[in-house]
Amino acid sequence: MGQFRFLTGGESHGKGLVAIVEGMVADLPLEEGYVNKELKRRQQGYGRGPRMKIEDDKAEIMAGVRYGLSTGSPIALSITNRDWQNWQEQLSISPVEREVEPVTCPRPGHADLAGVSKYGLKDIRPIMERASARETATRVAVGAIARRFLEELGIAIHSHTTAIGRHHWEQGEASSIDWQKVEASPVRCAHAKLEEAMMAAIDEAKANGDTLGGIFEVIATGVPIGLGSHVSWDRRLDGGIAQAIMSINAVKGAEIGAGFALAELKGSQAHDVIEPLTRTLSLEGRGLGEGEVKQCLPWRRATNHAGGIEGGISNGEDIVVRAAVKPIATLAKPLPSIDLRSGEVAKAHYERSDICVVPAAGVVAEAMLAIVLADACLEKFGGDNLKETLANYRNYLSNIS
Repeated sequence: MGQFRFLTGGESHGKGLVAIVEGMVADLPLEEGYVNKELKRRQQGYGRGPRMKIEDDKAEIMAGVRYGLSTGSPIALSITNRDWQNWQEQLSISPVEREVEPVTCPRPGHADLAGVSKYGLKDIRPIMERASARETATRVAVGAIARRFLEELGIAIHSHTTAIGRHHWEQGEASSIDWQKVEASPVRCAHAKLEEAMMAAIDEAKANGDTLGGIFEVIATGVPIGLGSHVSWDRRLDGGIAQAIMSINAVKGAEIGAGFALAELKGSQAHDVIEPLTRTLSLEGRGLGEGEVKQCLPWRRATNHAGGIEGGISNGEDIVVRAAVKPIATLAKPLPSIDLRSGEVAKAHYERSDICVVPAAGVVAEAMLAIVLADACLEKFGGDNLKETLANYRNYLSNIS
């Protein structure tokens, strides 16, 4: 990552999670309530496990904000784990008097076996604690800071569930999706009948001691043309987005725009025709200063198969990202495995877990996309203070022709 970067720390059942965020401009309005609203969204979703009933995720801003405004210094965040009280012996920082029973039966599909092999451990516990999707709570908190910044530039990010198991809904235009219905839906799906089918499938999987995966879609609107670059591989915007989305737990595939479907088309069908049309973009109310600034583009795209990115550069259309989420690896009816102590066949380790995390994964993906876009905007427009960045942004938009 470039100017906007972050680190997280903490274990799933440890004292808590922390994050350090560097590179955000000064004077960005930011409050804990805004961050906590995003954390609440991550905890919701039909198919979540009992852990979400224990935790009430709230981020405490410990540094980098004064009087409700960022200072330009690193922003420090912490999220307390309520469940820590039940794990103080298993995850004690200090040596304990009696030996704690180790976890020695790795779960297929999890980081367990690869992790203990890589780090030379005899107990899977440290691997499963850090590899847990609990860590994504800090990413959502960091993503909230990025989202707050992007709002000042008129960029909005939404996600919805397009598939759970075999139940699919093909939808791609942001203007045709009722985002209020998505937010109200237990599975983050605006299609009522499909929502019912998805929930029934989750119930069936739960009854069978199984889990379900699916697909989510994330759409960023208001993204200006010119983010990212074609000149080097690591400056391509789509490359950064792909890495960010693929880093989310249980995500096993990602595509931008029409993605894999483009492989079946001819070139004459796959690319987005450029049409002559003057489109006026009003910047009023976007924190860009008084009055109305207009960006006039003498073209439009007939379609958006490219998902808003061409040659590693945003092209002014909506950025559309889809990702496939595999079923959770922790099963109530565990798969066969081996016991690392004896080498004998055994059932994989089981702890309480979710049945389906696709809706929550979409919220995490919103955060990751916000982080990448915020970094790209800060690289493009620069500035140490929000006012300076917005002035640069206004000047850039006014001069696009």
